[in-house]
Order: sequence, then C-alpha cells, then structure tokens
Amino acid sequence: MKLISNFRRLAFLAAGIVASSLILISCSKDNGDIVRQPVAGLMAYNLASDRSPVGFSISGNAFGNAPLYYTNFTGGYLPIYTGTRELRSFDFNTGSTLAISNGSFRDSGYYSVFLMGMGGKYTNVVTEDRLDTLTAQSGKSWVRFVNAIPDSTSTPVVNVNAGEYMHAAGYRTVTGFTAINSGNVDLILNNEITTPLTRSITLEQNKVYTVMFIGNPAAIDTTLKPQIRFVQNGTVTP
Repeated sequence: MKLISNFRRLAFLAAGIVASSLILISCSKDNGDIVRQPVAGLMAYNLASDRSPVGFSISGNAFGNAPLYYTNFTGGYLPIYTGTRELRSFDFNTGSTLAISNGSFRDSGYYSVFLMGMGGKYTNVVTEDRLDTLTAQSGKSWVRFVNAIPDSTSTPVVNVNAGEYMHAAGYRTVTGFTAINSGNVDLILNNEITTPLTRSITLEQNKVYTVMFIGNPAAIDTTLKPQIRFVQNGTVTP
C-alpha cells in the first residue's frame, strides 16, 4: 500500500507542496555523506470557534508557515522531528498559551492535532492517523469523524447514508478511518443539545477524508454555529 499525501519536504522542497508515498525526508551531511534524519508528518487544525488566529509550536519552535484562523488547517502534513515533543497552541495576537500537550512521534508516521474548546477551556487533541494501515478497496473511501462541538453532556450519533455507518461520537472524539461507500453521501449528526447537522458531500474512491463537526451551539453569528466541514488527507493506492 502507498498513501499519496501532501506535505513539505524539510530539506529539498521547503517552498512547495508535493505528493509522495509514506516517506518524509530530512537530510544532513556527516563527513560528506547524506544522512537521513527520522521525520514524522503533522497536520494542525484550529477548531476553537472563539480563538482566531491561533499559532502552534513544537518543543518551543514555531510550527507551520502562518497562523490558523477558525476552521483553517495547515493544508497538509508538515515534517517534524521524531520523539516525545511538547505541542503548544497559543493566541497568535497575544502569545498567551491556550493548551499544552505531549505527543510521541515515530519515524514516517502521520499525526494530527486539533485545537478544541471555547471560553478559556481548550485542549490539543493529538492523534496518530495510522494511514499506513489503510488498503485500497474498489468503491470505497476512507473517512474519520471529529466531534469538536464543546458539549460534555451528550453523545451524538454520526449517521452516514441512513445507517451505512453509525457511531456515537462524544465531544473530543476522533474516530479511526473507516471504509464507506464512495459517491454522494448524506451526513447526519444527531445531538440531544442542538438540532441535527446535515450535509451532502461526494467522496472519491480511495480518497482519505476527515469530517469535522464544529461550532458553538449558543452562537448567534451564523458562521460560528455548529456545522460540518471536511478536508481530504490523501489517497490510498495499491
């Protein structure tokens, strides 16, 4: 299996986004020889509706090329060095810390960090995306679901195409990637606190997607109300 994914090569193509298999490259020279450095890939998302723009740092070093406004993400997996690292999210305008967490990053692994929360209570939810475990399947797409709607009292149910896939997904839940039928799909999030969220999207065969439930149930501004967003993480090939 190969996964085709977008990221920036740390040493060779820092200015551009490229497509590659599960190899993240960083190099240095040792006595004139090129030595490959262990590197992982990390994608960051700002899902905190009342914090914008947001910055991230890893082990004290800035992560990403620009701050992330609400609903924005890094656009692809960016290379980071491996090992146990401190991951900090902060208000980009003031520099004040929003959340701090530790993550363990393995060589050539892919990871995501989702900033969730509101009202001064924020969390960095770090996941290992396990893209290397996905296999190409005819007529299937790979989808995971992220519930970032701040509500600790309910466990809403994700429903895809009237029962093809159903999963209870409480706040701060990030499911694993699941194979569902490609094509036009109807997404429904049933929640006891808010009215059901619905959206119809088109999934391409063997594409990998992250579907996110975001927003503030009490918001008046329609751009901050609960909604469904999705991004494409890559493509699985035989």
